[in-house]
Amino acid sequence: MKVLRADSAGACYGVQRALDLAYAAVEEHESLASLGPLIHNPIVVDELEAKGLHVAATPDEVEQDVALIRSHGVTPEVKRALEQRCEVVVDATCPHVLRAQKASGKLASQGRTVVVAGEADHPEVEGLCAWCKDAGGTCLVVSDAQELPDDLAGPVGVVAQTTLPRNIYDDVVEKLEGRGLDVQAVCTVCDATRARQDAARELSRRVDCMVVIGGRNSSNTRRLHDICTEAAPRSILVESAADLEESQFTGVKTVGVTAGASTPEDQIAAVEDCLRCW
Repeated sequence: MKVLRADSAGACYGVQRALDLAYAAVEEHESLASLGPLIHNPIVVDELEAKGLHVAATPDEVEQDVALIRSHGVTPEVKRALEQRCEVVVDATCPHVLRAQKASGKLASQGRTVVVAGEADHPEVEGLCAWCKDAGGTCLVVSDAQELPDDLAGPVGVVAQTTLPRNIYDDVVEKLEGRGLDVQAVCTVCDATRARQDAARELSRRVDCMVVIGGRNSSNTRRLHDICTEAAPRSILVESAADLEESQFTGVKTVGVTAGASTPEDQIAAVEDCLRCW
């Protein structure tokens, strides 16, 4: 098979920064904890666990003196709890997420109801809501414009989960402005996410099959798979080369490869090497 990689794929700046901080921290400290998995990639999380980075669900479960805040960020309350509990706190929050958190808090401080466009149960979105409430504001989460309540009154502020497709964010803002509300929108969608989605969409139109690499618990990886499936129904989501089976590619002459923002280069290369053997 001919193997083509999307022009933009794999670990984004924020994830790579978190990985660099984590690997440096495990070299410096014998034992440390991250609050939740560092990134949504089970393979990487297991590798770091083997090096001494334990995963804790809450600050109360952190028994180590060193804590690592994951790339998705945490709530202000959780951050304060970690700082009180641990001697060292390494903040690996993605800079784009930090910008979104600050925007949520600022809009709330202006007396605006903050609309967060994204997945309600995603840790990043939970953090955005918490930063809003910490500033004394009120927020609501919508996955798309159809979920906007009819009785929503202004003034309104809008932010988005950084991995949200830009068209969903734009639609939410357009619908709110169309109601004549006082809307202040801060686009916090990450350009890297949009670039990966656009590149995956373009490549999937030119191949017989797409392979999307990343954690199944990663929302941006699942979105990539959904995008690829629209043009290439035979799209496959895998976490590693071990998930591939030659029978999945019967009759395939050209296969495209993309990867979520939490997928390191070595995992992409391993999948490509496997595909080139068939």
